[in-house]
Amino acid sequence: MHVLFCLRRFFPSWLAAFLSAGLLAFSLVGCATRAASGTPLRLDETPRIAVMSAFEPELTLLLNRLQTPVRHQIHGIDFTTGTLQGKPVVLFLSGISMVNASMSTQMALDRFKVTHIVFSGIAGGVNPALHIGDVSVPAQWGQYLEVLMARETAPGQFSVPERMIGQTLPPFGMLYPRPVETRTAANPAPTRKFWFEVDPKMLEVARGLGNIELGACNAGVCLTNKPQLMVGGNGVSGQAFVDNAAFREYTFKTFQSNVLDMETAAVGMVAYSNGVPYIAFRSLSDLAGGGKEANEMETFMHIAADNSAKVLLAFLSAWKP
Repeated sequence: MHVLFCLRRFFPSWLAAFLSAGLLAFSLVGCATRAASGTPLRLDETPRIAVMSAFEPELTLLLNRLQTPVRHQIHGIDFTTGTLQGKPVVLFLSGISMVNASMSTQMALDRFKVTHIVFSGIAGGVNPALHIGDVSVPAQWGQYLEVLMARETAPGQFSVPERMIGQTLPPFGMLYPRPVETRTAANPAPTRKFWFEVDPKMLEVARGLGNIELGACNAGVCLTNKPQLMVGGNGVSGQAFVDNAAFREYTFKTFQSNVLDMETAAVGMVAYSNGVPYIAFRSLSDLAGGGKEANEMETFMHIAADNSAKVLLAFLSAWKP
């Protein structure tokens, strides 16, 4: 009313009313992305499975299979809705790193009606029984680089502060891994947790997947071992690209981890906090420093990315919500 009164001082009544309506419509468009409470509005209300990958080569095969795609962009991140293997989904890139993965996962949960989360991507192999091209589907994920950097009290000897005694796991030099503090809607009190378990029903479906034809060659480069699917065991994530044989051996010995990456445990933590089931499919692109030659990721990345995506597609076909 105040706007209309001001406009009538300078324009005929019919023009003032027209301009006032236009200004009102413009203001509504500017506010359309948030509810009255200030929380972001969902972009649609269809229950969807969030399908995530860290970077573009990992998502290419899945995007090519997506039917009836509709793209939404939020803060520079593309979220593409559609149907994949007959299931309503929203596909997007988490971005590389734990922080990017946490941010983009929560953004998807806020803007879409996400019922489940699945992650497809590459990883560094830690378990000596696994080979490049194999696909690992761990039962739980931990943040192994959530660490205390301990004080060196003598050459090669380190001391943990008294208040942290009992919180740390076996160290690698001065690095003492420890649980991360987390909260949930059901339990707002801070609790410490290291392992974030995947959904048992989703894991059971993964265990029941039939013989999937995993690729062994790309652009004339072939693997020496036929890729296999391994369901169960542990995976770890952290803010580091690992290409160190000694640290690889430590990671397997300490965490009995099959693979390591830079995103999944962060996604698992956000999923846990929001009460959303999740699972991750990770194919080995390299041996995290365990190979005889230079790091293998650039050579075998596309084989690994496609193998992970193939298992995810098989999972979606078998999944019955």
